Amino acid sequence: MSSIVGRIGRLMSKWSSWRKFPDPRKNENLHAPFGPGVYELRDVAEGIKVLVGKGRNLAHRMSSLLPKPYGCGTRHNLRKRRYVLRHIEHIEYRTIACDDIAEASAVEREYLRKYRYKFPT
Repeated sequence: MSSIVGRIGRLMSKWSSWRKFPDPRKNENLHAPFGPGVYELRDVAEGIKVLVGKGRNLAHRMSSLLPKPYGCGTRHNLRKRRYVLRHIEHIEYRTIACDDIAEASAVEREYLRKYRYKFPT
């Protein structure tokens, strides 16, 4: 168990740098791992953490953070998707690549435990 805790602690120090969330209406590109990982979004204008999430294919999962026709996937939280699009000029994101989805789940749980998010699920 302590080796998992240690690994999660080391992982959490390996976030990518913060990047502006891409606006698909401007043909901007998302930079995220194609494998398992975790993402975190913040709204710099509001000074808040928006959400944290995980995915087996992080790039694909993050592309579902916008409503159709801009996003893909089957997220059922339209309020969350609309928020990201409405505030896209002020949304930034960062990512962590993980070895597997179990590791990504552990990182996501730790961040949900430690921080408050506008959309905690």
